[in-house]
Amino acid sequence: MHKAEDVGVSTERLNRIGETMRKLIDEKKIPGTVTLVARKGKIIHFETNGMRDVEKNLPMEKDTIFRIYSQSKPITGAALMMLFEEGKFLMTDPISKYLPEFSDMQVCIGEENGKMKTEAATSPITIQQLASHTSGLSYSFIPGPVGAMYIAEETERGLGNVPSAGGEFFTSGTNKVPFNNLREWTKELAELPLVAQPGTIWNYSVGMDVLGALIEEVSGMIFGEFLKERIFSPLGMDDTGFMVPEDKLNRFSANYAPIPENMMLMDDPENSGYRTPPQLESGGGGLVSTVGDYLKFAQMLLNKGEYEGNRYLGKKTVEYMTANHMGSESADEGLTNLFNMLGSGYKVRGMGFGITGSVVVNPALSGLPVSEGVYSWGGAASTHFWIDNKEDLIGIVHTQLLPDGTYPIRELMQLATYQAIID
Repeated sequence: MHKAEDVGVSTERLNRIGETMRKLIDEKKIPGTVTLVARKGKIIHFETNGMRDVEKNLPMEKDTIFRIYSQSKPITGAALMMLFEEGKFLMTDPISKYLPEFSDMQVCIGEENGKMKTEAATSPITIQQLASHTSGLSYSFIPGPVGAMYIAEETERGLGNVPSAGGEFFTSGTNKVPFNNLREWTKELAELPLVAQPGTIWNYSVGMDVLGALIEEVSGMIFGEFLKERIFSPLGMDDTGFMVPEDKLNRFSANYAPIPENMMLMDDPENSGYRTPPQLESGGGGLVSTVGDYLKFAQMLLNKGEYEGNRYLGKKTVEYMTANHMGSESADEGLTNLFNMLGSGYKVRGMGFGITGSVVVNPALSGLPVSEGVYSWGGAASTHFWIDNKEDLIGIVHTQLLPDGTYPIRELMQLATYQAIID
């Protein structure tokens, strides 16, 4: 740990992070937190508060393992960028060039007498659209006829570690045959209609899981192996992967759901589905990680592709990845819908979206004293990270409460972090 003042941050003001988190913990809103702030490559705040397992009275530790759900997405994005740099595809390519099942897509245009009406897609889904949630794909938890169809078809079965309770993957007790691999899954997914014409709206989706299948197709490697060989092993992300091995189970946090005035246990580490490998390795939400591991990944992105003498991505590629990829389609509306569904009641403004993560376009409109260009994303069980090139800053806050957005954990963490900057 470095002295905060050495990098232009007030130690006294940084204490507000812990104060904010302890208030949420004392109010029995969240079990515990691990929070971290790094500026100019130096860790100036790394703190644990509360419990990783309330029932067993086990404290939160710096190396506690968390279900990071959708915080897996930026890692999938970085893997995608590595193959993009190698010229394996162009971002403007139709995904059907590599996964032909997406050749002739139908688009839902409403319902009549309880039956879905569709029309043919007027343009192909591109890789760039998959990576920025503008492909027209969806998730089963997104309301509407397409989401309902995802539920009926159990489209997300096997994505994530069943039978652990909950997640973004609300499938359980499935009667359908499990998928053997990602490609089997994409073939079934491509049979379902899109929520909108490709490239017209921002809609949260399984697009990143399709990217996992693309990565397998163009790299000739199993998705998890690719991540391990190209990202996790070289960066030293030893606790990041698609399951929690037996010898690390004692470090795995419990996962909770909100109930009035308290929270209830949703996934007990001892009985968790994360003890065994998932049926499908989910690039959209399957990983577990620690704050320390995720810091290495975030620092690599903040350093524009370099970490501790190794180069993972080119400078311009990271700039491209973390830029705003929204054109006439706006991310604000889609993000508002997503966040409101998860419990926060405010209208999202001033936000764009890049490759697998959100981008702040106008900090004032976003409602927080952050910088333009802040790139971030989080996960369903309330884990969040962001990188800020203007302030040379990384922030991470991890807890385990599902759904994310029940309480403004990221917003409070960002506020407490940025108010501490004094130069």
